[in-house]
Amino acid sequence: MLGIFLALDLMLILLLLSGLIIRAEQTAAISAEIFNQTSPTSPEAENWLALTEYSISPHTELEGQFHIPKYLQKHFPPQTAENPRSFQLAHSRDMSTQELFKNISYNITVSTDNDLFVLSYHPQRTLQIFLAVFAVLLVIELLMLLKNISSGAQLIRHTLRPIQELTEAAQNLSTDAAFSPEQLKALAGKLDNINAAKLDTRISVGETQSELQSLAAAINAMLDRINESYRSQVRFVSDASHELRTPISVIQGYANLLDRWGKKDEKALQESIDAIKGEAANMKEMVEQLLFLARGDNNTMALNMERFNLASLAEEVLRETQMIDSGHEYTDSLHSVFINADKSLIKQAMRIMVDNAVKYTPPGQRITISVSSTQGNACLTVQDEGIGIAPESVPRVLDRFYRADESRA
Repeated sequence: MLGIFLALDLMLILLLLSGLIIRAEQTAAISAEIFNQTSPTSPEAENWLALTEYSISPHTELEGQFHIPKYLQKHFPPQTAENPRSFQLAHSRDMSTQELFKNISYNITVSTDNDLFVLSYHPQRTLQIFLAVFAVLLVIELLMLLKNISSGAQLIRHTLRPIQELTEAAQNLSTDAAFSPEQLKALAGKLDNINAAKLDTRISVGETQSELQSLAAAINAMLDRINESYRSQVRFVSDASHELRTPISVIQGYANLLDRWGKKDEKALQESIDAIKGEAANMKEMVEQLLFLARGDNNTMALNMERFNLASLAEEVLRETQMIDSGHEYTDSLHSVFINADKSLIKQAMRIMVDNAVKYTPPGQRITISVSSTQGNACLTVQDEGIGIAPESVPRVLDRFYRADESRA
């Protein structure tokens, strides 16, 4: 807005100067015609000069005089177009504004039939009126600028307040290594100021703050990831604790059995030792699986990629399983499919699938392993005749430690 005011003020000043020059030129041309008809000292000439803010003086050499260029003379009155002109501005430090305006003059040489005269235009009255109007205009512009600055400051503070709250809340969270539900609720409340009672609450930015919508969307996505990560962590710890509780309870039970009967009963002693060794092995395997999952989460697992036949690997896993499990009927449908992958990890995944089939399939039932190629993708299938999976549990079959039958967890 300041630039607009400056441009407006400059335009007004240029219009004033242009208007003064046009008026001076037109009045000088009319005066020249009057002087040619009557004497410059006649009462008619004196009355005319009194009305036009002009004065007349005998011809003298004008200081700093100049002529209008010939290509511009056609735009000036023909009576005075070729005559010399000059500006006069006498000033000193002791002069007042009124005295300064009084000494400003625009001088034009005018010729009559008998002599030469100098017409001097004194725009004192016009300049004083313009100065008063211009001063009022400056005051109005200043008031508008102050009002605009105040409104702009309020708008800036209002616009930046959500960003400041986002920054403060994010900084508070970044100081801690772990996120608690209370911290997430506080962050959600400071971000959207709607409802901090649930972690599902997200930022809502109105249409008047459209410039913050992308920021709000980014923060919402961050909250979704943090919330899901936190819930996964809680679920992981809960499931792992539940899995470890069973072998620990078994070991504790057999330890109590040893304490009570094992000293004298060799059968109870051997049974307890075998059970403790078995559960310890199970716990070791489970801890190794947890470490395996942790390495995968931290992206620190090194993959040994190689090209191999998936059907040959499935046949190897099937043969190893048949050696340790004779209680089920095994069939296969294997077609050669070559893939590029980590062979040991693929074999581990196969064993997990087959072990689950063995655990949940009644003795004597069939377990089938198939390898095929579907639309350019390798397909490994382990099919059993066990208890099956309820439809509502299917989306969670890949969750860690999840079991559809919780009684067997």
